[in-house]
Amino acid sequence: MHKQNNGRPGTGPLVVLAYSGGLDTSAIVPWLRETYGARVVCYAADVGQGLGELDGLIAKAKRSGAEDCIIEDLREEFVRDFVFPTLRAGAVYARTYLLGTSMARPITAAHQVAVAQRLGADAVAHGCTGKGNDQVRFELTYAALAPELQIIAPWREWKFQGREDLIAYVHAKGVPVQATAEKPYSTDRNLWHCSHEGGILEDPSQEAPEHIFVMTKNPLEAPDAPVVVSIGFEEGNPVSLDAVPCGPVELLEQLNEIAGEHGVGRADVVEDRLVGMKSRGVYETPGGTLLYAAHRELEQMVLDRRTLRMKDELALRYADLVYDGRWWTPEREALDALVTATQKNVTGTVKLKLFKGNVIVAGRESPFALYQPSYATFGKDNVYNQKDAEGFIRLYGLASRIAAGLNAERTDVPAS
Repeated sequence: MHKQNNGRPGTGPLVVLAYSGGLDTSAIVPWLRETYGARVVCYAADVGQGLGELDGLIAKAKRSGAEDCIIEDLREEFVRDFVFPTLRAGAVYARTYLLGTSMARPITAAHQVAVAQRLGADAVAHGCTGKGNDQVRFELTYAALAPELQIIAPWREWKFQGREDLIAYVHAKGVPVQATAEKPYSTDRNLWHCSHEGGILEDPSQEAPEHIFVMTKNPLEAPDAPVVVSIGFEEGNPVSLDAVPCGPVELLEQLNEIAGEHGVGRADVVEDRLVGMKSRGVYETPGGTLLYAAHRELEQMVLDRRTLRMKDELALRYADLVYDGRWWTPEREALDALVTATQKNVTGTVKLKLFKGNVIVAGRESPFALYQPSYATFGKDNVYNQKDAEGFIRLYGLASRIAAGLNAERTDVPAS
């Protein structure tokens, strides 16, 4: 697809743009028209952004010069088919990041591709910068699902040097945006989490200002009395809250509200981006923090030691896969099959106590628990012969005993 040279914006090829209505994509619509003479259709995925972010989005896109803006409600699919598989895998990136943005990109890009194919578009476009991870997540999805479509990444083409230039550009085009030179934060929210980057956050020595948080209350101002929640699981999937069955979206929404009220779920992370640099992000994942804690405790009850160790190793690989944008791959399908096999008995209930930002395990039970009080007790029992431990320890330490004996023999040999 060639760049525009006929002076007639909006008369050329059709481009479907992944659109949020934020600063970057607000600038991209007129830029595509001016640069490529493109007809632009915006695509927005509702993955639970909240705060009225999608309100007026169609009108805003059209004021920017788009022919249309298509919005699809993907919340159920997002939680069921992307969040819960990642949760079951136990995937955590950079030790604390629960992958909220990373999981939202492959579903958004996949549905963007479907719209582009349905409309017979020539190209797809996104607003990801050349420094970030999202460009990889979008473009690996495009490559896997629609390699025939051209990809336009304006941040890798245009002459704008930063957000200040973009703010000036969109203001000149009469497109209203929330970002200002004084508050140049980048915020990305979905049903799972909210991420914050930019501005003062680029200095990792500075504490995140309280005003940026939107899903969690300041733990210091959280209620003075704890609350206990009970989360039920079936084969690794969360299915109930306080013994009341819930669908994926309803369950996560309720957990977000409860955990957020008690200041649970904040993470300040210096992470390694896929492109090679370190970056600082502040994340709010209130309900997700509870689900990870509960799922981890339930697995500890029902999985044997070696399966747990394998799960921990697999979790790191799954986290890298999600973070790096390799969702639509045979690797992910194979890992999912392995995870599913480990989750057959991950059924039960975990109680968590929330208090001023803390999550405390208050109880767990499962019909498949491998924990048996009759074996574990420090009191009198009739099932365990403590004398058996003597032979076990002798065999377990046999290699050490052999090595120690050989070392002693070598030491006793007189020098020639």
